[in-house]
Parts: sequence; C-alpha cells; structure tokens
Amino acid sequence: MKVAIIRFPGTNCDFDAYHVLKNVLHLPSDLIWHEEVDLRKYDGVILPGGFSYGDHLRAGIIAAHSPAMTQVKKAAEEGKPILGICNGFQILAESELLPGALLRNAGLRFVCKWVNLRVDSTSTFFTSGLKKGTLLRMPIAHGEGRYFLGESEIKNLERKGQIVFRYVDEKGNTTENSNPNGSLFNIAGVSNEKGNVVGLMPHPERASEKILSPFGSSDGLAVLGAFAKTVEVMARK
Repeated sequence: MKVAIIRFPGTNCDFDAYHVLKNVLHLPSDLIWHEEVDLRKYDGVILPGGFSYGDHLRAGIIAAHSPAMTQVKKAAEEGKPILGICNGFQILAESELLPGALLRNAGLRFVCKWVNLRVDSTSTFFTSGLKKGTLLRMPIAHGEGRYFLGESEIKNLERKGQIVFRYVDEKGNTTENSNPNGSLFNIAGVSNEKGNVVGLMPHPERASEKILSPFGSSDGLAVLGAFAKTVEVMARK
C-alpha cells in the first residue's frame, strides 16, 4: 500500500502533502520525480500544488506533456485514485483527465486566503464518506484558478455529479463575495465520470492539522482521509 506524489520543476507543495500522508494519516508515500515515474507499484497518485515549469505558457500545460502523465493517465484508466491539488488540478485539466480549464483569476491578481467550500457530490473516492452539503474550510493560493467550461457542459457535469466542491459563504450559499477568483458557478473542484480523478484549487494538505490553521481547521483530512481509505481498498485488490 503506497502513494506516489509526483514532483515537477517548480512544485513546492510536495513535502506538505508527503508530511500529511506519512505523519498524520500514516500512509506510506514516495516523492517521485516526473522523469523517473513507474506507477505500477502505487495504489494512488497525488499531483501537488506549486508552479510547474514556472507557469510558463499557462499553468499546468508543460507538465501535462511530461513523461509522468502517460502513466498517470494509465493509472486513472485502471481506476486508481488520482488527486490534483491547485497546480495539480491545472495539470489534470490540461491533460484532459478532467473537464474544463483554469484561467487567470477575475481580478488578475494572485489570491491567498481561507475559503469555505461546500461538498456538492459524494460520488467520488474523495467525498464518499461525507454528506452532500458538508461545509469545509481550506486555504487557496493561486493566480490561475478561475474554472471555465461551456454552460451546457457544466449542466452535464452537474447532472452526472461531477461538480464536487463549490465556494460558498459561512452559511453554505454560493454568492459573488464567496467566489475568490470568478469561477463559473463558484466551482472549486470537479471529478471525472468514474469519480476516481478529482481536482480542486483549495489546499487540503494545508488544513490537516489544527495547530497550523488560524481557524483550527483540519477539514482537509476529510478529503485526504477518504483518499487514504480508498488507497487501502485498492491495495487489497
């Protein structure tokens, strides 16, 4: 039972994810360089946050063509859980493992703050243990997090339960003020149709220990804990 955390040039949240998986959730994990990837022995994959290749051209596009992504796609096809956090979400979108695109924030500025999220789908490996409507508090830190997709396609995602997280206010309502980057329909995270690949802009690994949160939030464990349980199940197969 082991998880691969894939590192690209410019990745900077790899050790954060590694610490939470290994020391908080006690899930064996390895940091893997993107050019030296062999995922056959791993039961799950995390693409962590950062600025792969310095966000040249646009966020995630160069990493999407890295040797690692060929194997990530194969792992996704095999049904293994794949989680993309922030830049990892951007990479998954650019790799077409997830629908949509992440554009520059509406205000054209980097946004770093804590946000409220609402769980809108429990049909993924990462939210199956939660109740629909559950509120979570996590931080964001990105300049290109504005989710975009055609309106008819978004309706299709909604129908299939692929819109996993939305930005909301403290009461759980989607409002303009609770949307930090201009994402359409306040979308903060989506999944593929199978529910084994999920990407989200907020950072669950930065909200996994109460002592490190100004709000005493460990809500990120709701997502990463579900990931760990899924990995355990995969390892038994």
